[in-house]
Amino acid sequence: MTKKLILVASLFLLFACEQQSRGFNLPEGNAEQGRMTYTLLQCSDCHSVNSVPWTGDYTEEKINVTLGGKVTRIKTYGDLVTSIINPSHKLARGSNPETTLGNGQSAMRNYNGIMSVQELIDLVEFLQSKYEVWVPDYYTYRH
Repeated sequence: MTKKLILVASLFLLFACEQQSRGFNLPEGNAEQGRMTYTLLQCSDCHSVNSVPWTGDYTEEKINVTLGGKVTRIKTYGDLVTSIINPSHKLARGSNPETTLGNGQSAMRNYNGIMSVQELIDLVEFLQSKYEVWVPDYYTYRH
């Protein structure tokens, strides 16, 4: 399974910058299995999501990156897969120093050699179900 995950991740990253990657999709997952994967991989040590208690240590690891909730932009399947297999991909300069290492890379553990492809599929399904797109009310100026 590890070889399959590496192959899928490599193919995804290879085509990530090309237009064809927009259609990249893994098979449908099982959100409940994804919740169990989230717990098994101890994601809640650094992430909080409704329905799963945060297990981080308030005294040592003060990292608590919230996942899910109301967002103004859809978290696509590709966004979530990329965030899991390459968490440093979208780190901005000046990112929270608690969530980055000295070299500017994400402090998130690398699960690519641990997680099966099915676990990745299920985890993405679980996480996608936690996001709600929110459209803000815009003030209309009168001329």
